[in-house]
Amino acid sequence: MNGNGKGNGSGALEGAVVAVAGAAGPAGRATVLRLAEAGAVVVASDANATRLAEAVDAARYAHGGATVTGDTVDLLDLGAAREWAERTEKEFGRIDGLVHLVGGWRGSASFAETDLADWTVLEKLLIRTVQHTSLAFQGGLQRSDRGRYLLISAAGASHPTAGNAAYAASKAAAEAWTLALADAFRKAGGEDGSRSAAAILVVKALVHDAMRAERPNAKFAGFTDVKELADAIAGVWDRPAPEVNGKRLWLTPQP
Repeated sequence: MNGNGKGNGSGALEGAVVAVAGAAGPAGRATVLRLAEAGAVVVASDANATRLAEAVDAARYAHGGATVTGDTVDLLDLGAAREWAERTEKEFGRIDGLVHLVGGWRGSASFAETDLADWTVLEKLLIRTVQHTSLAFQGGLQRSDRGRYLLISAAGASHPTAGNAAYAASKAAAEAWTLALADAFRKAGGEDGSRSAAAILVVKALVHDAMRAERPNAKFAGFTDVKELADAIAGVWDRPAPEVNGKRLWLTPQP
């Protein structure tokens, strides 16, 4: 990596094939751009076809020559997730990463006012999609010499607040599931150590330029900019798999 933390297209991501789930949001767009800049083939997916096309076009425009594809995939359907993984590996010959950026938030003013309908929504968005992408991509990532499964989580998963019960519990469950995948990678590596890794990048919350424009006086204390998150995601490939496998990588001060 060069002095400003950006890749130069000749590092660990050069030629890697990385799938990005939830690629059309601000964090997804920043990540697709960053991975393309680092020389990766980026296979992006999102439920919103229009916004996904915009994200793919932006990355292609910013990094001429980069291979960036987009596909609308229903990640609530395990069969669709498996088909996406199989199609990606068949088309590009390998799969070296899955970045899970599918998000969502619902909360309440107090614990007593928690609406269990929020849990129903968040269980699908934050847990079910992790289950499906991890099950679908495990085999391909395990075959890779640099496979990485990256979950973006929140500090609230470890320190839930009264009004965030459903959100924090969903994030905690997603983290536990990801750590189980990490253990599978560890066991598959045997005495030689794992070549693949599952890791969790933890933020307090994310901020991007549009949010700052809407709230110019807000400080967003402790928030992680989506570009910084994208840099951190790319940087995981620069570290040996055993060093990051099963780890929570904190991008905000740990509470």
